[in-house]
Order: sequence, then C-alpha cells, then structure tokens
Amino acid sequence: MSDAASTIVFALFLVFCRIGTCLMLLPGFSSNRIPPQIRLFLAFAISLALAPVLLPVLRPLVEGASDAVRLKLMISEIMIGFFIGLLGRSFLIALSFFGHVVANAVGMGQQMGPVYEDAPDPVIGTMITLTATVLIFVTNLHAEIARALVASYTAMPASAGFGIQPSLISLTDNLDLAFVLCLRIASPFVLYAVIVNFAVGLANKLTPQIPIYFISLPFVLAGGLFLFGYVVGDFLIIFMNAFEDWVLAG
Repeated sequence: MSDAASTIVFALFLVFCRIGTCLMLLPGFSSNRIPPQIRLFLAFAISLALAPVLLPVLRPLVEGASDAVRLKLMISEIMIGFFIGLLGRSFLIALSFFGHVVANAVGMGQQMGPVYEDAPDPVIGTMITLTATVLIFVTNLHAEIARALVASYTAMPASAGFGIQPSLISLTDNLDLAFVLCLRIASPFVLYAVIVNFAVGLANKLTPQIPIYFISLPFVLAGGLFLFGYVVGDFLIIFMNAFEDWVLAG
C-alpha cells in the first residue's frame, strides 16, 4: 500500500473512531434491541458517509506523522467520541430515572417490563424511554446528530486532542441540566405521591380497624395512570425540546 493510500485509510479510521464510538452510546443507536453487528455496520456506514467532509480536516494531521502521533490521535478521537456520546446518553439515563420515579409514585414500581437498556425497568419507564427514542427518529433529530458530529470537529478539533478538565466540566453541566429537567417534569407525580400517601396515612390513623392502605391501592393506581395520561404529552414535548436544544447548540 502506498503512503497516500495508507494516509487516507488511517484518516478514515480516525473518523470511525470518533463517530463510531459516539453512536455506540447515543440514544437509539445504542439500544440493546439492535444486534451489535448492525450497530457496528451502521456506525461504519455513517462514518463513510461523513468522510468526504472530514477527510480534508484529518488528512494533514496524518500525513508524515509517526506511529506515536497516530496512536495518540486514535486514542484522542475515541475519547472525544465517547464523551459526546455520554453527553447524549445522560438524557436517556435521566429519563430512565424519571420513569422509576413515576412508577413508584403511581404504585407500579414492582411491575418490571422487558429489558430495554442494561437492566429491566418498570413498565412505565420502558414505555417512556422507548417513546422518547422513537421521537428522536420521527423528528429527524438523528440527522441533526450527524450534522452536530461534523460540527464537533470545529468545537473539539482533532489537533487539540482530548481535554480532560473542560470535558468533565461540560459533563457535569449536562448531567445537571438533564436531571433538573427530569425532576421538573416529574414534579406532578412527586406532588401526587405526597398528597396520596398523606391522605391514606391520615385515613389509616382515623380508622385503624380497616386496612386502608390495601384498599386504596387500586384507587391510587387509577389516579396515577389518569395523571400520567393527562401530562405524558406535555412532558415528552418538554424533554424533546431540551434534547433538541442540546443537539443543535451543544
């Protein structure tokens, strides 16, 4: 293989290092319901599709570079891709946490659904995360994610390497944003759980001879599901707007 061909192949591999690693963590692309071979093929295909735009940026860094420099570039690109994917993944982790809060608030915390990610979630939590993932593709945010990955070579150039301190600061800010967002949209269920448990506890004190707690379970569940059906559209819109803002500006 000539030096020019070797340079192009390694530059393509650097594109795959960042984009492929990122896609292995982003919501939707990283789902365990998709076989690993398909995820790997999809990451490789997207990397090849974006390569004509990115090769002019990476090729000058690879030409004439020593093996040590190329190894450093490879590790740096993998870490940058992992960091970007982790930022997007934090939104889904926060949403999964919100699903647990909702399930416990309405009395469905023990009813586990199928494994959607790494561990079984409550039925409501699985439905929430799956719906949000579907909305990412329905609203064409996956195309915006591809544009954001191209733009990441300007915000985080390969020549600068992976900055640990600014990356940790950005990750902390992103986790704070994601969990405050999910706490805000979970607030109706937190308020519902406090009011219902206070009312049931008070009724149980007034009539200790009657097992109020067990009698109230169907009514608590019915009220929680009614509240969930009433607000689910609004909080999914709020979540998708926040995720879209991160994709476009993050």
